[in-house]
Amino acid sequence: MVEQSQSRREQIVVIGGGGHAKVVIAILRKTNAYDVIGYTDHKDHGAVLGIPFLGSDKDLNSRASEAKQLAAVLGVGQVGLGETRYKIWNALRSELPFLRFPRIVSPDAIVNEEVAIADGAVIFDGAIVNSGAQIGCGAIVNTHSTIEHDVILGDWVHVAPGATISGGASIGQFSMIGAGATVIEGINIASACMIGAGAVVVNDLKESGVYVGCPARRIK
Repeated sequence: MVEQSQSRREQIVVIGGGGHAKVVIAILRKTNAYDVIGYTDHKDHGAVLGIPFLGSDKDLNSRASEAKQLAAVLGVGQVGLGETRYKIWNALRSELPFLRFPRIVSPDAIVNEEVAIADGAVIFDGAIVNSGAQIGCGAIVNTHSTIEHDVILGDWVHVAPGATISGGASIGQFSMIGAGATVIEGINIASACMIGAGAVVVNDLKESGVYVGCPARRIK
């Protein structure tokens, strides 16, 4: 295969410069579709995998005159609910309307037929997304997690590494499914639920809150 030339790659900026951003940068490079021109953050972390610091998000205004659009990806992970990432994204869309947030899918993920992936979602290395699944805006499907057939992930959901969402389950917006957690088939989880690492969800969760254990129970 002839490598796509640098000039034909779309420029993209990563929002955030921490550990999550580092993994996102590595995925972007593997897609061979983007030229990662830098990252923004509230502080300078130095070069991240060789990618330079561009300044704060507002410093991207200086690039508005260079292109009518600039691709961006949120490199801000979370241990907690997705509302923080949503607020960052919403502010960026309001203040910097020239930014667009494409979906990013690692070439080392498996995404089968008839999967719908919304803008801003990122599918990480080793993830499996099976047919009929719907992945919401800004969702994170993290390393080696499994999204089975006909699952619905709401906007800004984060499925942490090694978690499994079984067929036909529905996860409400802003929720987080912790590392190694399991949601059995057909379960409905309300918005803004945090499922602890290793938890097993066997019943519908109808209220927002923090759930841990096997079976998962609400602790606050």
